[in-house]
Amino acid sequence: MTNPPYIRPIPASWWLRQGRYVRYMIREATCLFIGLHALVLLVGVYRLSQGRDAFDAFLAALWSPAGQVMGAVIVLMAVVHSVTWFNLTPKAMPLWIGDRKVPGWIIVGGHYGGWIVVSAVVLFLAGGLS
Repeated sequence: MTNPPYIRPIPASWWLRQGRYVRYMIREATCLFIGLHALVLLVGVYRLSQGRDAFDAFLAALWSPAGQVMGAVIVLMAVVHSVTWFNLTPKAMPLWIGDRKVPGWIIVGGHYGGWIVVSAVVLFLAGGLS
């Protein structure tokens, strides 16, 4: 006869005990907004497949006050998600060149630099930097 394993009870509010746990949960929760954005894009493609009137109604919903608030919250959470991930990257994916570890600030700086370049290209292609 074996003893049952000890399972330590963990309250649902475990993450509220320390500030770093709260920041961790906020960072993890931002992915829900990234998923919401993907869902909005999928709905847009679906409405586009239904014809011009359906897509115009979708665009009107996005331009409504509620749609603009939703868009602003999604953009804010996407920025938080990106910034926290970029700052975490040297710990999650350390880069080694030979037997030397690349300093974290170079990895983080490369990510921010890439973000700026890609954003500028997208703005240029969208006509915002003409």
